[in-house]
Amino acid sequence: MNEKDFAELAAGAALHALSPEDRAVFEAAREQHPEWERHVSTDAATAALLADQVVEVAPPPDLRAALLAQIAATAQPEAELAPAGATAVKARRWGARAWFALAASLALLVGVGWGAVFVGDMLATPASVVALNQIESAPDAQSETVALADGGEATAHWSESVGKTVLVTDGLPEISDDQTYELWFVRDGSAIPAGLFASDDGTATALLDGAVESGDVIAVTIEPAGGSPTGQPTSDPILAIQTA
Repeated sequence: MNEKDFAELAAGAALHALSPEDRAVFEAAREQHPEWERHVSTDAATAALLADQVVEVAPPPDLRAALLAQIAATAQPEAELAPAGATAVKARRWGARAWFALAASLALLVGVGWGAVFVGDMLATPASVVALNQIESAPDAQSETVALADGGEATAHWSESVGKTVLVTDGLPEISDDQTYELWFVRDGSAIPAGLFASDDGTATALLDGAVESGDVIAVTIEPAGGSPTGQPTSDPILAIQTA
């Protein structure tokens, strides 16, 4: 990945708008290129500025529909013009200008009296919480809960139609600063990395990288900071949830 591609992903990340696949690519590049971190901080500051509320006035009745129609059309040219050999990530990605054109349009809606709370919440809500809401609203939403060793519990939520999986935990064991929690899909006897996450006093809501498949086991291990150096678990799981 070059720096321009990373800057585009950083803009999408600042708006909590990346797909799980793009999020994984973004986080991997972020670890490999700490010198590009300025894009992350700059875009986060821009997103926060766009989220600031302004004085509301009554909007014209058809303004909301017109702006949303323009936003929906913004992504079409790139998707239509993507060459046949382009990668899936490339085909889905907007440029940084397109991301912030979207945010600016939403900020304009705030300025004319619609969606001030919606925009602020959208920019501030973690992607894992957004995904959990999507899953819980889906007609095929599923969940499974297991007890943890110290009396807490963990619940996996997933939906095939949404294509996302979220783990909600309470009561995770404490870990040191040089350790992290790592997620895994255990599929056909093999462990597939599904992302890292942190907890707040043992609680966490974590979005897994990738979609669950029928029969997968969702597991969590404690790994060195930055994740398993081998790409496979280096410790026994602290929890394992069997999916249908």
